[in-house]
Amino acid sequence: MTVGFIGLGNMGFPMARRLADAGNDLVVYDTRSEILDAATTFGATAASSPRDVADRADTVLASLPSLQASTEVATGVLGGTRIRRFVDLSTVGSTVAQHNRQQLAAHDIAALDAPVSGGVGGAANGTLAIMVSGPREAFDTVAPLLEALGRPIFVSAEPGAAQTMKLLNNLMAAATLAATAEVMVTGVKAGLDPQVILDVLNAGSGATHASRDKFPRAVLPRTFDFGFATGLMVKDIRLYLQEARAMELPTGVADAVARLWETTVEREGPESDFTSVVKPVEDAAGVIIGGPGPSATDRAL
Repeated sequence: MTVGFIGLGNMGFPMARRLADAGNDLVVYDTRSEILDAATTFGATAASSPRDVADRADTVLASLPSLQASTEVATGVLGGTRIRRFVDLSTVGSTVAQHNRQQLAAHDIAALDAPVSGGVGGAANGTLAIMVSGPREAFDTVAPLLEALGRPIFVSAEPGAAQTMKLLNNLMAAATLAATAEVMVTGVKAGLDPQVILDVLNAGSGATHASRDKFPRAVLPRTFDFGFATGLMVKDIRLYLQEARAMELPTGVADAVARLWETTVEREGPESDFTSVVKPVEDAAGVIIGGPGPSATDRAL
């Protein structure tokens, strides 16, 4: 099977490398020529456009940063002479996934929405959780391919269902990271040692992925380099709220979480690491968690 991969960003590049390392004949495309050149070093063949990928590959995967990019690429592969399956690893929400599926089905291309969770580390190590919805037959065909990237989980035959599942996952991740930021700042303000706070949380019922991994790796050492952009998290929270409100569901907790993330993206910028969510809380309290690093006063200036 010749495999196509479109979108070689922070997540896409290591995923493409894993597919090539698994022995697949890989054709790739990205808008940045330097990234395409880098992909050729692990055996991939560069294509000139999404349509060019679709002319060369039976199965095309895409990892894209926005709803617009996902729709443009899904449209771009239409009419490809070889493509039979399109697997979108992006997080775009159920509405966009359903729209793309309709466009692709009209050209006899099976569409699978397959958003992933696990970050850059999971992409590099092949430990991603991959939520997949769409035709079961198409899933069964690509499942061995996806296993090179992590654990594929079939959610539903309904198009867009995996997108909804991913939004549930990311709202939980956003909420636990925001809550951990707030309690860590409260503890430090009260005079507690931040490492001791984490040790107690992780030994008890307050443990989360944020306390076990994100804070020790990226907040306490002040590196803020966990590998997921604040702007992407805000996009996912907005999509969650959009879907929940469309179903007329209560969103009190999500609304509170969203306010902190909107503040973070405004202050720190969309390209900042999402562990930067702690910074507005630190600034408000006038404390710093961990170190070394600039003081809250210095940052405010």
